[in-house]
Amino acid sequence: MSGVEHEYIKDYIVSLIGDHDGILKEIEEYASEKSIPIVQRETARFLELMINIKKPSRILELGTAVGYSAILMSLSSHRKNHVITIERDKNMVKIARENVKKYNLGKYIDVIEGDCLEILRDMSESFDLIFIDAGKAHYNHFLPYCLKLLDKEGIIVADNVLFRGMVASDELVKRRKITIVKRMRKYLNMVSDNDEFMTSVIPMGDGIAVTVRRN
Repeated sequence: MSGVEHEYIKDYIVSLIGDHDGILKEIEEYASEKSIPIVQRETARFLELMINIKKPSRILELGTAVGYSAILMSLSSHRKNHVITIERDKNMVKIARENVKKYNLGKYIDVIEGDCLEILRDMSESFDLIFIDAGKAHYNHFLPYCLKLLDKEGIIVADNVLFRGMVASDELVKRRKITIVKRMRKYLNMVSDNDEFMTSVIPMGDGIAVTVRRN
C-alpha cells in the first residue's frame, strides 16, 4: 500500500480516469522509463478538474521536473492560461524546456531555472492558482511567499502532503525522513490553524492539500 490510500481504491480510481493520449502519454512513458517522478494519475485528474472549475489565467508551479504537470495544466485550459514553473535541477530544466518547445507551448509556459525560495522572494506577480510540488521539506518556507503572490480568490494546491502516510502516522516514519515529516506537518498546521484560510486535505495520490482564503 502507498500509506495514503488502499491499493484497491487507488486502482479503481485510476481505472475510472483512463489513459491519456498524445503529448501527455508520451511524457508519462518517458518519465516511467527514466524513473522520473511526475504527479500520479489521480492527482493529474484532480489538477485538470481544478483548472476547469477555477479557470485560472495565471498559474505558478513550484517543481517542474520534465514539465508534465505544467503542460497538463496548459492543455486543460485549451492554452488559455499562462504557467510559470520553477525548477532548480539543470537537467530537468533542459528536458522540460525541450518538451515545451516540442509541443509548441512556449507562448504559454515559462520554465525558470533556479531555487524556488530565491525566485519567490523576487516575484511580485499575482496568481490565480499555485501548485506546490517541489522540495517537500520546504513547503512551510514557500508558504509565506505563495500567500503574498496569491490572488484574493486564488487557490493553493500542494501535492505529497501526506508523504507515503508518514505525516499522518508516527509508526510509518522512517528515521531519514523525520525532517521532511516534521516540516510537512508544520505546513499543514500553518494552513489549517489560521482563521484566514480554509484547507481541505485529500487522501488521494500521496496526499493533496487545497487552500483558499476565507471570504
